[in-house]
Amino acid sequence: MTRHTRRTFLKSAAASGLAAQFTIAGTKASGKVLGANDRFRIGVCGLRGRGQGHAGSYVGMENVELAYIIDPDEKVQQQAVKKYSEKAKGYKIQGIKDVREALADKDLDAISVATPNHWHSLMVIWAAQAGKHCYVEKPASHDIYQGRAALEAAKKYGIVVQHGTQRRSDSGNASLHKAIQDGQFGRLKISYGYACKPRRGIGFKEPTDPPSHLDWNLWRGPACVEKFHENLVHYNWHWFWKTGNGELNNQGTHQLDMAMWPIDQDQVHPVRAMAIGGRFKWDDQGETPNTLFGIAQYPNGQYVFFNVRNVNYKGYQRQVENEYYF
Repeated sequence: MTRHTRRTFLKSAAASGLAAQFTIAGTKASGKVLGANDRFRIGVCGLRGRGQGHAGSYVGMENVELAYIIDPDEKVQQQAVKKYSEKAKGYKIQGIKDVREALADKDLDAISVATPNHWHSLMVIWAAQAGKHCYVEKPASHDIYQGRAALEAAKKYGIVVQHGTQRRSDSGNASLHKAIQDGQFGRLKISYGYACKPRRGIGFKEPTDPPSHLDWNLWRGPACVEKFHENLVHYNWHWFWKTGNGELNNQGTHQLDMAMWPIDQDQVHPVRAMAIGGRFKWDDQGETPNTLFGIAQYPNGQYVFFNVRNVNYKGYQRQVENEYYF
C-alpha cells in the first residue's frame, strides 16, 4: 500500500482548490436579515481555554456585539468582562452565570459554546428552543444519543448550528479530501488519525467544598458528578468520563474528523469497530485512556484507524496528523 501524510498531499491537491460561500438569513429562528448597520448579538459560554478565542474574535468584529460573558465561575467571568469591555465599541458586555438568562433576551441572536463537553448538547437544545443560533465547540456532544437529540432540536426549531471542527473550513483540506474521493491517488483503503501529544499525569485531589466564586451546581449541570475536587475545574475534566471524553475527543476530534472525511460518501456507519487501550504509567485520578488504538471497518471495505498516545519522555514523538493508505 502507498502511504501518504496530510502534508505531502496538500501540495499536490492545492491545484484543485474548492471555494464555498454561504449566506444565511430568514430561518424559522430569526427573520432578521443583517444590514450594514446592524449588529449580531451573541453570548459566549465558558471563558477558560477556547472561550477566550471566541470572545476575542467576536469583540473585534464590527457587525457583532459581544452581549454576554457567561461562566459559573464569577472570578473567571469578571476577568473576562473587564478584558473584553476594553475592546468593545459602543456597547456594554454583561457578565452572568446562567446561559438561560441570556437565552431569555429576545434581542440575542446566538450563543457560542466553549464549556466542558457534558454541557454541549444541552446548550444547543436550549438555544434551539429559544430560537437562537449556536456555535458549539468540539465535540458537539458528550455521547451519541445527546448529539442526535441536539440535531433533531436544530431541525425542529430551524436554527443554524456550526460545530467547532475548524479544519472543515480550510479549502486545502476540502481539496485534499475531494481528490481522494475522486480516486486521484488510487483507491483509499485506510484513513489514519493520530492524537499523540505529550501530557503528564494529574495526580490525586480529594473532595472538598467548591470555592465561593464557583457556582458548583451550574458547573456540573447535567453531569452526574456528586462531589467537587480541584482536578475537575478548570481543565482536567477532560480526563473523567462524566464530563469529558479523553484525548480521542479532545485534540483527537479534529484528526478523527479528518480521518472520516475522505471515506466514500455513501458510507454512514461502520459494520465492525473495536478499541484497545488504557491509562498507563501515571497511576493518577484520571479515568480516560492515555494510550488507545481503534479500528472501524465500513461496509465497502474501507477502514478508519485512530491512535491516541499521551505520555512524555526524552525523544517522545508527537504526532497530531493524518495519514492515508491506498
